[in-house]
Amino acid sequence: MVSLPARILSTPQADALITRLTALHGPLMFHQSGGCCDGSAPMCFLRGEFRVGAQDVLLGLIAGDVPVWIGAAQFDYWRHTQVIIDVVPGRGAGMSLESPEGLRFLVRSRLFSDSESALLEAAGEPARGG
Repeated sequence: MVSLPARILSTPQADALITRLTALHGPLMFHQSGGCCDGSAPMCFLRGEFRVGAQDVLLGLIAGDVPVWIGAAQFDYWRHTQVIIDVVPGRGAGMSLESPEGLRFLVRSRLFSDSESALLEAAGEPARGG
């Protein structure tokens, strides 16, 4: 059986910050919208604090069990890319949990190969919220 490429990954640095934030706050989740300014950054929330809707797509889990959701319109735009959550020095969005840490989450990405895209297409649409 061929395994599907992950739609979402995280860097070791992001995983370390997620572990620290989980210890401080409890279970986490991410949401990626297609908004402007900080709305285009991955937002880290307490799990369940952000209400996931039927138009949100589950990209997968990072750092063990942290779900990453993306708005449907943004997913349609990025469906051909593997999304990678990373962290850099700087101030994040005011609503995102890493904001007081002097770090911010950001998205990096890479294009799926033709064969990876074919596997994902054959697997069908990812789960949606709601």
